[in-house]
Amino acid sequence: MLNKFNDHYQDRGTVKWQGMYLSEHSQSLENDATELADTISQKPQMTSFKIASVLDSAIVKNKKVAIQIEEINENGDYAKDTIGKIKGYDELGIYIDHIKVGYDEIRNIQLYEEIKWSKIIN
Repeated sequence: MLNKFNDHYQDRGTVKWQGMYLSEHSQSLENDATELADTISQKPQMTSFKIASVLDSAIVKNKKVAIQIEEINENGDYAKDTIGKIKGYDELGIYIDHIKVGYDEIRNIQLYEEIKWSKIIN
C-alpha cells in the first residue's frame, strides 16, 4: 500500500515550507531582494571634454540628462542617476531641477530619453 502512495504522490518541494517562515524572515528576504535589485553598476568615466559636449548638447536641445555621481555608498555601490533638465549653471556646477551637481562630481552623463508606455506594449 505504501508503494502505491509513493507512485501517486507528487512532492511540492520548497513550496510546502513557505508557511514555516516567520513574518520577520519574510520581510528580511524582501528587503534583501530589493537591495540587490537596486544595485547600480559603474558606468565608464568620461573625460571633461565629453562631459562638456553632452552638457552643451543638453542645454541647446533642452533635453533631460542622466548623471552618475562619482560617489559610492558603504557597500561600494553607486547611487541612482540624477535625472532632469538643466535649470542653470555657475562656475562650480550645474543645477538639475533643485539639485546642484559639481562639475568634478560627474562620472558619466548621457542625454536621457524617457520610454513611453505605449512603446513598451507590443
